[in-house]
Amino acid sequence: MKLSSLLDRFNEPETLKMAKLGRELRAQGKDVIDLSLGEPDFDTPQHIKDAAIKAIQDNWSHYTPVAGFLDVREAVCTKLKRDNHLTYQPENIVVSTGAKQSLANAILALVDAGDEVIIPTPYWVTYSDLVKIAGGKVVQIRASANEGFKISAEQLETAITDKTKVFLFSSPCNPSGSFYNKQELEALVNVFRKHPNIIIISDEIYEYINYKGKHESIAQFDDIKERVVIVNGLSKGFAMTGWRLGYIAANTTIAKACEKLQGQFTSGTNSITQKAAVVALTADLKPTFEMTEEFARRRKRVMEIIKDIPGFICVEPEGAFYIFPDVSYYYGKSDGTTTIKDAGDFCMYILNTAHVSSVMGDAFGEPKCVRFSFANSLENIERAWIRIKDALEKLK
Repeated sequence: MKLSSLLDRFNEPETLKMAKLGRELRAQGKDVIDLSLGEPDFDTPQHIKDAAIKAIQDNWSHYTPVAGFLDVREAVCTKLKRDNHLTYQPENIVVSTGAKQSLANAILALVDAGDEVIIPTPYWVTYSDLVKIAGGKVVQIRASANEGFKISAEQLETAITDKTKVFLFSSPCNPSGSFYNKQELEALVNVFRKHPNIIIISDEIYEYINYKGKHESIAQFDDIKERVVIVNGLSKGFAMTGWRLGYIAANTTIAKACEKLQGQFTSGTNSITQKAAVVALTADLKPTFEMTEEFARRRKRVMEIIKDIPGFICVEPEGAFYIFPDVSYYYGKSDGTTTIKDAGDFCMYILNTAHVSSVMGDAFGEPKCVRFSFANSLENIERAWIRIKDALEKLK
């Protein structure tokens, strides 16, 4: 059987692959601790669940408009005004089945074969593959740990060519946890002002999980706002990963293009989730901030633990719920049976020896690093790192 050549353009996401390998070990009776997936371990707040139950009882069980119910799109506008001081209208909003679909919609609506998409490294695993699916060319800008995994205006300027169509980034960043403050964003915006044909896709899904100050959106700069596509959703800030709702805020041309694409893929998003989303986006954010406070406690504990691990080079994350240490100190080392050649070997060694899942940095554009999540209970995190330290001590 000959399958489409499209399948050769991209790979299975490493985050999902490692989670699958962890499940396979669990099926064999192993006690695997998952530090691979970016999924909060909290339950969805009760007031949001209550809204979903009411929606079921009120028979919100039919097909939904492709772009989303009007009240959901109005709720997104309310949230953007309240939290980000950004003014949008419902026609600027498209609601999708998760922020991943929102990203896919935007990239497929914007990128043609041969177009260049600039992506700072490290980046979320799916960015580059979505560009490849669209037929575009990924142009990476290397952001090093020494710079806090953030690029400079000079690096951006150097990467831009007459084929550059899109700049795609996240802040706070998955996997590094870095986020751009207003001054750092303005430096990048000064470059974009000289290149008026470039569209900026700003992934802000980790907006509320921020340890250093107020979230800053690049859309706040009025003269480039029409060129910004904000991507956000419910999964991280509201512990609603399985509910599957993301959204974009963009100019009406891009929004209508995304709506057209989505109409052929999935049509409208789950009706019950949309009704719950109205409450999530407009109600008190206290449960969200309480989750962030717990993530901050876990971050502090993880940083305390890893300072005693030889060879780890790690920037303290400013947002999200991951650490992204450079583990290349262990490349070339062996326990007598397994030799660590790269980040992939490191992750498999940790999985098979310590029974802890992680994700190799190659998937994020940084082959010296490995991503470990702290979106797990403090008890499991401490157990996991004891095992990791014991396993690494065997490498000579």
